[in-house]
Amino acid sequence: MLKNKNRDYQQLRVWQDAIEFYRLNSQAFGSLPYELKRIASQALASSDSVHRNIAEGYCRRSVREYLNFLNITLGSLGESVSGLHAYRVANQISEDNFQVLDKLAFKLENGLLKLVESFEKKKLDGLDRQSDCQRKQRNIWVAGLGYSEPHHSNTPLLQHSNKGAPWTCSRPIISKGG
Repeated sequence: MLKNKNRDYQQLRVWQDAIEFYRLNSQAFGSLPYELKRIASQALASSDSVHRNIAEGYCRRSVREYLNFLNITLGSLGESVSGLHAYRVANQISEDNFQVLDKLAFKLENGLLKLVESFEKKKLDGLDRQSDCQRKQRNIWVAGLGYSEPHHSNTPLLQHSNKGAPWTCSRPIISKGG
């Protein structure tokens, strides 16, 4: 069986809950009368955005980008929950549908907040998802083979950076011939 690491987000509990949240929203809003189709469309769009942003952020290459998408996800979920409250007050969804969706949204929000917290800690600890060049440089440094003076080889120099990722390339790993 083929494995694609870019699809590992499907193993995340928050992504699975977000899919269920969308499914339940589809059921709750799919049968609204024509005059409420715009409301149904907005409810579905915001709930659809939740699982999509989890996936898109996961497929990005840095913790900073992933965190950005997780925060966008929290915003979309907030939009959905706010809509649920308004729809309940306006009697546009049943109390039962509201309770089920609100309970799942609460669980999803807490899961997302825990995920954000764990990645913020990793970001602070410098365990960002790194490019191959950055990972190789960090491995060289950790092994005690970092260079403080310029050297003449095709191996990139290790440089610490205060911007973005903790390790940056001084030149590409690809040699002139390849």
